[in-house]
Formats: sequence, structure tokens, C-alpha cells
Amino acid sequence: MAKMTLRLQLAALAFASSGALLAFGQAAANPLAETREYLASGRLAKSESTLHLYLSDHPESADAHFLLGYVLFREQKAKESLAEFTEGAKFRRPAAQELETVASDYVLLDDFADADKWFTEVVAERPQDDHAWYLLGRTKYKEGRYEEAVASFEHALAQHPKYVEAEDNLGLASRELNKLDQAGDAFQKAIEWQGDRPVNPQPFLNLGTLLIVQEQAAKAVPLLEKAAALAPENPTIHEQLGAAYTALNNLPKAQSELQAAVKLAPDTSALHFKLGEIYRKQKMRDLAQQEFAICAKLNSTHSSHDTPNPFQPVPDKPQ
Repeated sequence: MAKMTLRLQLAALAFASSGALLAFGQAAANPLAETREYLASGRLAKSESTLHLYLSDHPESADAHFLLGYVLFREQKAKESLAEFTEGAKFRRPAAQELETVASDYVLLDDFADADKWFTEVVAERPQDDHAWYLLGRTKYKEGRYEEAVASFEHALAQHPKYVEAEDNLGLASRELNKLDQAGDAFQKAIEWQGDRPVNPQPFLNLGTLLIVQEQAAKAVPLLEKAAALAPENPTIHEQLGAAYTALNNLPKAQSELQAAVKLAPDTSALHFKLGEIYRKQKMRDLAQQEFAICAKLNSTHSSHDTPNPFQPVPDKPQ
């Protein structure tokens, strides 16, 4: 369950796309106009059935195969989507925008090496495409190739200054390289660039988490509270608030935040363990034992240790 969540997080952050639809729409012939209208209105099942019907009469239409591949990607059917791109490629080479969806399919499959290959093709064809550089950076980050991720995010920022998501992820890659001052500066910029009405909680979460590690929990709390206000259903934010309050010895508030995290991600064993520790410190022995027992049971079933951190969707092309 957590593995699927991770795939969908990355897909939602990196690939929610109106620009892709426009590119496919331009490539497709007029008979596909109805399908594009269904797709534009979010009627994915109708789009898929219409395309299957069209392809039954026009099996050599590369445009239709690629458009169906995009629809299937939107439906989280990565293997089926790739099959359509493979079929369409028999009749013409996919364009850069279409290759971006191919790479996105591989992300959904956790095949980051192949995703890297195709995102690299995209930026080779469109070196001015800041969003493609961002997607390549995210992929390299998932591969653990942090220096290359930094370079990709820097390319994105060179093309699009004040690109919040790219700056925030530059901070994440810098953190993995143990360049903590640079990471903190990047997170702070990503916060400031959002102005008085921020919408992306991730930089607040990331800077708050970094400050906890640097034993500055008091400074972390307002950042994490802002993140929680922006994304109250994100269990990682509540987990980190719990960690900050624990560091400040405010155990009732730590308990409240960890209870919220457990409610949002009940299959994450580590959260139950942390909540059990808070109960134990407050001498709530029965509650502590209940949480430790749940943790042990989840561990025995190979449940996830990682707390989900759902990303906020971002536009295909940052404005």
C-alpha cells in the first residue's frame, strides 16, 4: 500500500498535465476531437473506450495509439500505456511530449533507470524545457544520484527562476549530500517565493524537519504548523510536529500530533511505535503496550515503516 502511495505521490507531483493534452491534441487528426474533449473534461473511461473503437478501424494510427497511451497513464495503467506507445512507435517516432509520458509510466512502475533514459531524451530534444529538467531531477533523486539531481534542478531554475518545486527539491538533494546550509537556504527560498499565499507545504515541512535535526525544534514548530494548515491530511507533517514537540518535552502536543498521524496512516508501523513511546513517557502503560503490539503485528506482515508524504499536484508547466 505504501509502495503504491509513493508511486502516486511522485506521479501526482511531477506529471499532472494539461500541456501534454495540448500536445497530443495538436498531433491527433480531427476524428479524434471527440476523444480529446472527453479527456479535457476528465472523462477518462469514455476517452479510453472511444479510442479503442477508433483503433479497431484505424490500427495504424500512431496518434491514436499515443493518445490512448496518455489516457492509460492518467488512469495509472502504466504497463498498458507502454504497450500503446510501443505499438504506435511502429508507425512513427514519439515526439518529446509523448516520450515524457513514456518516462512517466516507468516512474509509476518504480523503474527509475528507464525513466531516466527517456527524460534524458526529452531534455536533449528540448533543452529549454524547465519542467522536463525538473522531472529528470526528481527521477535522479529517486535513483540516489544526488549530484546529477542537483544539476538537473539547477537547469530547471536557470530556465525558470523562482520555480518553487525545483528549488525545494534542490534542497532535498543538497540535504542528501550533507550540504545542510545549502539545503536550508533552498527550502527558505522556496517558502519566500510563494509569497503571502503559499500553496505548497513541502518547503515548510522540509525546512522544519531539517531544523529538528539541527536541534532547533522551537524554530521548526511554526513552519510545521504552517505545513499542517496547508495539508492537514499529510501524516508526515503530523509526525514531524510530534517529533518537534517531543524535543521540546511537550508530550501532550506530541501525543496529539502522533495520534493524528496514526489515524491518517494506520498501516505505518513506525508511527505506532513512536506513539507508544510517547504514551510510555507519560506512564500510560496500557496504551503504550497496545501501540507496541500493533507495531509488532504490522512488522510481522511486512507493513511499511515509511510514513506517506503525499505531494501537492503542480501544473505541467509552472506559470
